[in-house]
Amino acid sequence: MVGDARKPKDLFTASQIARFCQVDLKTIHNWADRGRIPHFRTPGRHLRFRRPHVLDFLRKYGYPIPEELEAGRPRVALIVDGVQTGRMANALQSAFEVIEYRDPLAALIHMGEQPPDAVVLGAELGHLSGVQIIAALKRGEGTRHVRAVLLAGDEMDRQAALEAGASAHVRASDLGGLRDTLSALMGLRH
Repeated sequence: MVGDARKPKDLFTASQIARFCQVDLKTIHNWADRGRIPHFRTPGRHLRFRRPHVLDFLRKYGYPIPEELEAGRPRVALIVDGVQTGRMANALQSAFEVIEYRDPLAALIHMGEQPPDAVVLGAELGHLSGVQIIAALKRGEGTRHVRAVLLAGDEMDRQAALEAGASAHVRASDLGGLRDTLSALMGLRH
């Protein structure tokens, strides 16, 4: 797929977060130290914040979402059965860069190298379940931040997905609900 000219930034500095929130830089350091906003440190001990965590923080505390965070289209990986993939990709491609995977193991390997912003998974994916893939993503340092949406059919699937770390669950037949859920998770405005 052809990418946008404006590629979204994936990492932000403490100074940028301070500007978004209109607070002092020291306030951001205090919030990070208290665990209010997930972060990591560079080898030089500088704070860095991932885009999804910044969006979560801004929404949680009622800050407006800056245009800088909305630039580009978020990348969404689809790992669902072949019948659903085409319909979902068509429903999502206007707002997201969609990456389709047929093999769940290949998807995990690729996502470990180039994590998407979100992943949409079927409940059953051959020899692996969507819940197992979510759990694997949440264990990985480089993929822990990826938002996972399970296409859940029953209450047991939904509960297991949430316990594994899924951000949301929707019915496979609800393409509008899936698009809205992903938009909300990525901080996109309608």
